[in-house]
Amino acid sequence: MTIDKPAGTVFLVEDEAMIRMMVVDMLEELGFSVAAETGEINEAVKLAGTTDFDVAILDVNVNGKVISPVADVLKARNRPFIFATGYGTQGVPEDYRDRPALQKPFQIESLKKALDSTLRGTA
Repeated sequence: MTIDKPAGTVFLVEDEAMIRMMVVDMLEELGFSVAAETGEINEAVKLAGTTDFDVAILDVNVNGKVISPVADVLKARNRPFIFATGYGTQGVPEDYRDRPALQKPFQIESLKKALDSTLRGTA
């Protein structure tokens, strides 16, 4: 009996609980597992430095706070990440506008495409 290896592990930061649950469902449907998830910026900074994962999805605005401190930790760890934003690329912190961004609300196809290209290092 063989067990399929998951497509990868994801660290998810999203402050809206319903959206976070929906994204977790999409990730699982795509074969990913969620290594950690949070909707709180300070916890996200801690988890970003300690959690082992393949890729992160970061909500740009977490309870009114910009996600930059979390992105800084991930960049220092050389971990790939994708922004999720309802504000278009203008919502992405200026230092990170070269990173992939998903426009909210997004569909599972867009999520898959962003994950695939980011994990392949072509994003």
